[in-house]
Amino acid sequence: MAIPATQMRPGMVIKHNEKLHSVFSVEHRTPGNLRAFIQAKLRNLESGAMFEHRFRSGDAIDRVIVDDVEMEFLYQDGEEYVFMDMSNYEQTSLGRDILGDAVDYMLPNIKVDISFIDGKPVGVELPNVVEMTVVETEPGIKSATASSVTKPAKTETGLVVQVPPFINEGEKIRIDTAEGAYMSRA
Repeated sequence: MAIPATQMRPGMVIKHNEKLHSVFSVEHRTPGNLRAFIQAKLRNLESGAMFEHRFRSGDAIDRVIVDDVEMEFLYQDGEEYVFMDMSNYEQTSLGRDILGDAVDYMLPNIKVDISFIDGKPVGVELPNVVEMTVVETEPGIKSATASSVTKPAKTETGLVVQVPPFINEGEKIRIDTAEGAYMSRA
């Protein structure tokens, strides 16, 4: 199934150069007056080798259809992340090598789709939007609602996103998992 490069998400499995790859991270870049492109970090599923590739925004990407199982994230055990299959309560542990940047969005009880090829987990697909609590940021400015200025805010998982100046510690925010960007207050 072909999708545009702009719809690529961390955890997806794609076919690139006739080989299966898991998308580790995706960054949409628009350098000055040049055309926008997608910088993706891919992991070869056969060899495990990681590399970066630049896709044009309009490039067609072959997304591989794999067995997706809805699972719930339970907890982190050292370097392993433990998930539970919602249909049979079977637990699966995955490492950061399979999850990639998706670990920044792993909150307890979040439901994700884990992709399996021949019974082996190869990737994870996150929900489009997650709600997280801001645990560390500079104090907010009440009247700064119409400015384009942003400040860094650290969330409960350690993910740092740029937020408007009126966001304070302890507030819940909605984050787009594709871009890793602030969307709104929750």
